[in-house]
Amino acid sequence: MERRYSELTVEELRQEVAMFKEKAQKAEQLGNVSEYQIFQRKLQMAYAYLLNPEEFKAGETYELEGSPGQHFLIDYINGVFAWGNRINLLGQKVEKTEAVPISLLAKKIEK
Repeated sequence: MERRYSELTVEELRQEVAMFKEKAQKAEQLGNVSEYQIFQRKLQMAYAYLLNPEEFKAGETYELEGSPGQHFLIDYINGVFAWGNRINLLGQKVEKTEAVPISLLAKKIEK
């Protein structure tokens, strides 16, 4: 039976991240885009459990990893997910609320 990421030690999580990184690189080299994307998502999820959710605060805006020019405004944190709204390239808040793993939140945007 597979264990949840929340049950793994930091070292086990690091091993998972390294494994997914390696698999993603191999898939990319072979030109298998969908497999690459799957391993990237798994890597992002495992990596989220290595971060401290308390470092991310409601009301703060962050750059979104892998989405140049887009930002994410946090409404609240639930586990390793930030719930909130994307801010598009024009600085407009997208109405649809969504959850993203905290591993996708890059540099905090200062107001």
